[in-house]
Amino acid sequence: MSAQPEINRAEINRNNAQHSTGPKTEAGKWRSSLNALRHGLTGQIVVMPNEDLAAYQSHLKSFTVEYNPKGATEAQLVQQLADTSWRLNRAASLEANLLTLAAARLTDPLTEAPDEIQHVMAIAAALESQSKALMNLSLHTQRLSRQFERTAAQLRDLQRIRLDLENRQLDDLVDIIKMYESRGETYNPSQDGFVFTKEEITQTIQSRTRRHLATEAFRTASA
Repeated sequence: MSAQPEINRAEINRNNAQHSTGPKTEAGKWRSSLNALRHGLTGQIVVMPNEDLAAYQSHLKSFTVEYNPKGATEAQLVQQLADTSWRLNRAASLEANLLTLAAARLTDPLTEAPDEIQHVMAIAAALESQSKALMNLSLHTQRLSRQFERTAAQLRDLQRIRLDLENRQLDDLVDIIKMYESRGETYNPSQDGFVFTKEEITQTIQSRTRRHLATEAFRTASA
């Protein structure tokens, strides 16, 4: 019996890939479009297909600039803040859209009333007809608000601890640098594990110098 020729799986996969044109059904296209909008860390959909991805990216950048996170934990908390804020904004928009749509669909019994009265009554009727949906949306918003506050507090605490530690380390580093300078020697901070930039070290030295000058000026004026 003759041996069957060995199957080249890699070649078969390449040939199959050339014939693939992606999802053809509307459902498949919908799922595919969501992949580009998923959060890279959690796989959750953050930006809905009807929302502006560029606007979300600008929104996220504004939080990153404000908090200037350092390390993976701070970056994750900033991401959570931005995502929660985005969802809160979406909830507010959903509420307005829900009321607008409900008001437009309701039959207005006051066709002879002034436009202002008709608008007020339409909104009141929309509130009544959508009370359950609005209550659920309100509960959702409250949960998001609490989540935002907890995350912001956690981030502030974490950054305060980090900044306190960095300030103490910078003060120690400046003391060491001054000691070496008094000996006419050059000190390399990295040899003791310091990871501050030259700009950070320079700013700390200048800040300490200004504080010292201010203290001396105050003593002279008080003498």
